[in-house]
Amino acid sequence: MPEVRTIEWIGDESGYVRLIDQTLLPTAVVYRDCHTVEEIWEAIRLLRVRGAPAIGVAAAMGLVLGMKSFREDQGASYRQRLVQVADYLRSSRPTAVNLFWAIDRLVRVVAHRVDQDPPRQLTRRLLAEALAIEAEDRAMCRAIGQAGAALVGEGDGVLTHCNAGGLATADYGTALAVLFRAAELGRRFHVFADETRPLLQGARLTTWELQQRGIDVTLICDNMAAQVMKEGRVQLVLVGADRIAANGDTVNKIGTYGLAVLAQAHGIPFYVAAPSSTFDLSLARGADIPIEQRDPREVTHGFGRQTAPDGIKVYNPAFDVTPASLITGIITERGIIRPVTVEHIQRTLGGPAD
Repeated sequence: MPEVRTIEWIGDESGYVRLIDQTLLPTAVVYRDCHTVEEIWEAIRLLRVRGAPAIGVAAAMGLVLGMKSFREDQGASYRQRLVQVADYLRSSRPTAVNLFWAIDRLVRVVAHRVDQDPPRQLTRRLLAEALAIEAEDRAMCRAIGQAGAALVGEGDGVLTHCNAGGLATADYGTALAVLFRAAELGRRFHVFADETRPLLQGARLTTWELQQRGIDVTLICDNMAAQVMKEGRVQLVLVGADRIAANGDTVNKIGTYGLAVLAQAHGIPFYVAAPSSTFDLSLARGADIPIEQRDPREVTHGFGRQTAPDGIKVYNPAFDVTPASLITGIITERGIIRPVTVEHIQRTLGGPAD
């Protein structure tokens, strides 16, 4: 598969961000160059870049963009500008914790230096930390793949939802990393990819990634999952996550909870794959996680074509919460959390992820 960089920084601290526009896949591979924090905000909000880890990297790099033009003669202090840019980026999307985690991490790096270092040096520090987050994510994805590969048996059918591949991270993916690594080890298996309504991330992105890597994949509509399970075609369900509470309740793309219920009903293991940065140990349970409500037109006018009557009411949550009780295990770069309990999470993560 030719390397597709989800997101990367070009140049030094005065450079810019280049990202693949995922709204145009799979029919066109187009890169966008973002030179301002406003362009990054728009890319995150409109899902040009998406997936919790990739959003975290984008937010970190967006903070650098927002600070690179700061001049000492602008009147406001560097600290004030930093707070403004950070708050602006936080407003782009509310659910994926990696966005907030990455921004907070960058702010901490310079918080104790803003009164003594010149602006350009501070921004250089921000860029170094953003690039560190990107590098760490790439390593975490590989480790997740290694940790979970043994779960994929020879000849298994694996069902996945939304997109948790290289397009959702800095490299390789989370849930799909497990499949990529299993394939590299010579395992033969078949993937069923839910289309993932209403924005079709499974149809547009997951099937494209798997096809590019030569992995056997079949696309199904979301409402076909129960039948595919009933027919005995699925031995493993594997999904990603956007935020995981301290008790293991997991927020992921809308439709994930339903798959977990179906998996339990059919006796199929249900695994979540996510890096430690996706855990939010400050929240006790999934009910405390904010769920993003998106534009009704994504449902009524999907991809530019009207499919519902004018004036119809629409409920369009982007995510749902899967209770820890329905999750067989959570695959992290530090190993598999199984069973999913507060104690096992704390033991695996070694305390709050930071």
